[in-house]
Amino acid sequence: MNIPATSKPEPLSVFYDGSCPLCAAEISLYQRADTDEALHCIDVSSPNFCGDDTITRDEAMSRFHVRTADGRQTSGARAFVALWLALPTWRWIGRISNNAVVVFLLERFYRLFLHGRPLVVTLFRKLSKDQPQT
Repeated sequence: MNIPATSKPEPLSVFYDGSCPLCAAEISLYQRADTDEALHCIDVSSPNFCGDDTITRDEAMSRFHVRTADGRQTSGARAFVALWLALPTWRWIGRISNNAVVVFLLERFYRLFLHGRPLVVTLFRKLSKDQPQT
């Protein structure tokens, strides 16, 4: 079967916590880089998100998750690598990161970040309030 040249791959579903200003800012950065419309971003903090057969709201809020069009789901460092590989301007970091050693190190860093996330978010909000409005 031939696939027409105009068909695009199905987008990568990106589950993120939109109530976290740091997470929302990061996803906004990725959305601006998404020139190929490769991402379908889902704010799991939205009252409209209730989960599905594969992921619950609690699971989605606890870690960063992505799901491919064929239903494969991953979280943490591997999810970031999948996201970076989907974006043309981030693909280089995805390629560098797409090996067991780097994923292992990124996952350790990500887990440390998750423990400190409440403090980081509090500081981020405070710094945002202290910035002069333009």
